[in-house]
Amino acid sequence: MTVPHTVRIAALVLGTTAFYGYVGQLVPQKEVQPPQEILIRTDLTTADMVTVGRTIMDTKGLCFTCHTIGKSGVLRFPDLEGVDVRAQTRIPGLSDVEYFAQSIYAPESYIVPGFNPGMPVINKPPIGLTDQEILCVIAYLQSLGGTPTVTLQTTHRYLAAAPGAAPAPAAAPAAGAAPGATPAPGTAPAAGAAPGATPAPAQGATPAPAAAPAPGAAPAPTAAPAAPARGAQVRPAVSTPDVVTVAGAGDPGVFRGFLGAVAILRPVVSHQVEARVEGAVTR
Repeated sequence: MTVPHTVRIAALVLGTTAFYGYVGQLVPQKEVQPPQEILIRTDLTTADMVTVGRTIMDTKGLCFTCHTIGKSGVLRFPDLEGVDVRAQTRIPGLSDVEYFAQSIYAPESYIVPGFNPGMPVINKPPIGLTDQEILCVIAYLQSLGGTPTVTLQTTHRYLAAAPGAAPAPAAAPAAGAAPGATPAPGTAPAAGAAPGATPAPAQGATPAPAAAPAPGAAPAPTAAPAAPARGAQVRPAVSTPDVVTVAGAGDPGVFRGFLGAVAILRPVVSHQVEARVEGAVTR
């Protein structure tokens, strides 16, 4: 009994599809939803921050894409079970809060032995957690093997000041300067100013007008064009004439057209005559 080629091809296609479908199901599948906006109130307690921190790690932070809790074996990133106990003594001189902050803001500063670098900076895109969200994450990490102590007023070396702190006072004026005084206009430039800087004109002064030419004075002569090199080809430079200046608006149309044609042809003829004369002289 001979099986038709059509049936053979159909069986091959179905078998191949079923095989690759089975292999695809063996690959771990993880559905990632768009992060939801998390509202961080200013009156959060430490216990509330722990809950919010876990939510951030599950959603916006994408922390469990690489990290695990309570797993062993071949891992991509370190397991976080009991991580606060290790964070307290992992780097001499750093508390657990400072270590967690360094791992989030500058993950390349310390790589856990046995793992490769690859963790992104969490406070920058594409993740972009805020400082308050990171404090909540640190509170949750402290709960894994330790006692959370972080509040929204906690500071560390990557956080310049606590949220709501008063800004630093402005720098004091130079010695001897009156409060709020501004430099007088027209004074010499300050030391270190760029050379050649023009001082500002005095208040109320008007710039001197440019000197007008004397009546009847001849215009300044223009330099004569350089003679062309021997054997060079001279091309006439035809400029577009201004017909309005050649013929007035009140002239008849035919006369205006005639004057415009003369204005256009005059420089062309002049250049051609000059070129012929210069060619004859150079020969």
